[in-house]
Amino acid sequence: MSGMGDMASTAPTATASQSIAAALVAARRAARPLPAYPGTLPASLADAYAIQDDALRAMGGDVAGWKVGRIWPPHEQDYGSNRLAGPILARRVFTADSAPAMPVFRGGFGAVEAEFVFRLGHVPLGQQRFTLAEAAATVAAVHVGIEIASSPLAQINDLGPAVTVSDFGNNHGLVIGPAIADWANADIDAWPITLAIDGVTVGSGRSGDFPDGTLGSLRFLLELLVARGIAVPTGTLVSTGAITGVHPIAAGQSASMDFGGRHRIACHITDAVPDIA
Repeated sequence: MSGMGDMASTAPTATASQSIAAALVAARRAARPLPAYPGTLPASLADAYAIQDDALRAMGGDVAGWKVGRIWPPHEQDYGSNRLAGPILARRVFTADSAPAMPVFRGGFGAVEAEFVFRLGHVPLGQQRFTLAEAAATVAAVHVGIEIASSPLAQINDLGPAVTVSDFGNNHGLVIGPAIADWANADIDAWPITLAIDGVTVGSGRSGDFPDGTLGSLRFLLELLVARGIAVPTGTLVSTGAITGVHPIAAGQSASMDFGGRHRIACHITDAVPDIA
């Protein structure tokens, strides 16, 4: 599964793709909301990943890893994929030791998600397809984590998965919690996970509800990245999907996640500020 989708596509010109990417990046850097999508909506995932590539080049900075998100029916059939991906910048990765302050875009979209985060070891160069076992063999460690989903575009999720892909997959940060001991035998996909905002439980679930679980997310990403010609260095982080759902949150609120009674992590939410890095 490449994740590019099988829909017929008229790809945007390089100029159009770069113009959309520049506008998305400018809004992120200025921490200002976008009143509307800055151009023609991408018609396919291939178009969207082309914009994402341009946005990543325009933003600059090291990529620490990738987030994986679900594409739900009927979009799953429309786009030929049940998942999507976006880059996680290294400067947006924090540890959960002190319940870090994580920014979202005021006037845009902001949410928190409970996730399992894979830290990869060696990924075979040039391998194009992976079984679940082969994907598992690339994992050096698994951590509990929090993804911050945020975009200057408030309606990003309402405009469909291609728009989400084009704007960094709607990612604006990752919190890395403790590593899970002997993760391969811990049956993490069966753990009951809960997420609370300001002390009130707002979501629960298990990652086993995903198609092929967390390893299905990893397999998807590995195949997508090789199809896009993107290297996967040792240490790459993979945030494998929102286990309890996508939960809106705003500056001044706090979120906490309980991972099967084994690990608990939290973060505080602040307003994004202009970023000149």
